[in-house]
Amino acid sequence: MVYTSQQSIVQQSVAKQGAGNQAPNRIEPMDFSALLDPSLLQAARQIYRTFYEVHPDQERPLGVAIDRFTHRGKLIFTGKPVLLPQECFVPLNQIESEIR
Repeated sequence: MVYTSQQSIVQQSVAKQGAGNQAPNRIEPMDFSALLDPSLLQAARQIYRTFYEVHPDQERPLGVAIDRFTHRGKLIFTGKPVLLPQECFVPLNQIESEIR
């Protein structure tokens, strides 16, 4: 899962920062776009684009939970997504980064 991988990478980053004499409470933002398969990102964008065309005035989702093998996905609107082992979460800011 990309989502849990992101958490472990951030935790490793924090551990490395704490190992030196740097402040361990500071977490620097990381770019996870390199971790996603471009075809997954494209599928997530298509899912979001279809939703936005049909419901332009609805609330914005947090992102898309997408199956890595079938590229079928669901929009996530609240809370942390609970993902199946073959799914990953694509946040909305990553989806919109090339749409606009």
